[in-house]
Amino acid sequence: MTTLFDAAPAAAQAAGLRPRLYRVAGLDISLTGTGIATLGGTTRVPTTGRRRDTIIQRRTRMRHITETVLTEVGHVDLACVEGPSHHSVGGSVWDRGGLWWLIVDALCARDIPVAVIPPTSRAKYATGSGAARKAAVLDAAQRRYGAILPSDDEADALILRAMGLHHLGQPLAEVPDGHRAALAGCQWPDLGPAA
Repeated sequence: MTTLFDAAPAAAQAAGLRPRLYRVAGLDISLTGTGIATLGGTTRVPTTGRRRDTIIQRRTRMRHITETVLTEVGHVDLACVEGPSHHSVGGSVWDRGGLWWLIVDALCARDIPVAVIPPTSRAKYATGSGAARKAAVLDAAQRRYGAILPSDDEADALILRAMGLHHLGQPLAEVPDGHRAALAGCQWPDLGPAA
């Protein structure tokens, strides 16, 4: 049976082999600005809509976002998506949930393992506080990773990607123990032993 782990990183290093670098994508799924982080960097898929949009217009918008995400992600070893916020009550709740499932379903159809990361875990990994606001996450991402990020959507995606890499034993940067504890609150797919 083939697993994601060709050789454990420590065992590969002990044998003088270069450890395998995992391809991980981070996705902050949103109707107005989906953030995407991959090995190639970060990007954002901005779209607009109106409450009076027809079903066809809404479907077209969601398909555009989904297809753009799939193109940007390509084939990766792990996709880390931010889980739905259970506190969201305004806006287009049905459309947001529908878009989330369209993207997750498309990733699963490509046999890409999907990790679901709660918004509070993403904030805690970035800042040490699960209650941190998006601006604090953006600031923390820029400081820790030396990235120039034009939006909090891209910062969130970068943090999600960093969490996936950390879970696989290849952290992008060292983080304090309190931040690292956020990894325990996520739904990780069964890929083998976590680092």
